[in-house]
Amino acid sequence: MARRPLYVTGLPRAGSTLLCQLLDLHPDIESAGLSSPLCGIFLKLRAQWSDNEFLLASLDVDFDQHYARLERAWAGFMQGYWGEGQAPWVVDKHRAWLSQIETVASFDPDFRMLVCVREPTQILGSIEAQHARTPLLDFPDHLAHLSRLERADRLFAPEGVVGGPLRSIEALSDVPVSLQSHLYYVVFEHLMEDPVSVMAEIHQWLGLAPAPFDPNALPIKPHESDSHYRFKYPHQTHGRIDPPKPHDISHRIQQQLHSHFPSFYQTFYPGFVPAKDPV
Repeated sequence: MARRPLYVTGLPRAGSTLLCQLLDLHPDIESAGLSSPLCGIFLKLRAQWSDNEFLLASLDVDFDQHYARLERAWAGFMQGYWGEGQAPWVVDKHRAWLSQIETVASFDPDFRMLVCVREPTQILGSIEAQHARTPLLDFPDHLAHLSRLERADRLFAPEGVVGGPLRSIEALSDVPVSLQSHLYYVVFEHLMEDPVSVMAEIHQWLGLAPAPFDPNALPIKPHESDSHYRFKYPHQTHGRIDPPKPHDISHRIQQQLHSHFPSFYQTFYPGFVPAKDPV
């Protein structure tokens, strides 16, 4: 690909908006900071062409040739979509890329993907804090009437806003090691504590020259629609990085999250002490 997509994905409320803001500071990276439509378009196109009788008939005649055309067509579509920029890297942000690693590798063999992670109880705390500021608006999936425990169950369910991508991250341990080497995990807590060092490591991983910046003087960029998410998952950018204060989460919800996602904690928070029953 002439312009290389840099796929940004991961958990909600885990710093992807800030990460895109910081990526754009490098002269060799273009990052609008908005979620890209390309992943959703691809998933719908794949479903459609997989049911197309004329394509299936062509594959019967010469599978290799026509399948290669699909790969070239999608790679060309991406190049056309991002074709007007000058920077060699362009950020394509979408949470669903997280579950499409092997598919991405098929049309972009040398892909690079940044995966944002955050301690789950603090993700929930961030969501609850925003809901406390906007209680007169419901969630897109209608969770406002639920108790905090019930809302946590829905959010972290296998198809939930947090639970879906969280399980996709856990499933990444099952993909071939050769593909895992194309992933770089950006831990929210590290990004907030030492953004300059984290970004320097990302630039090095991408083979780019260092691009120092002042975390207290950042350009504010336009952000994606918050009304689409009923203002429950805000995406504002800020002129400086201020680590958030820890959110207070009830003991039983902490226990539930710790017990449901042990491999996630073992991988990204190895020194984490799970909540225990109060004495």
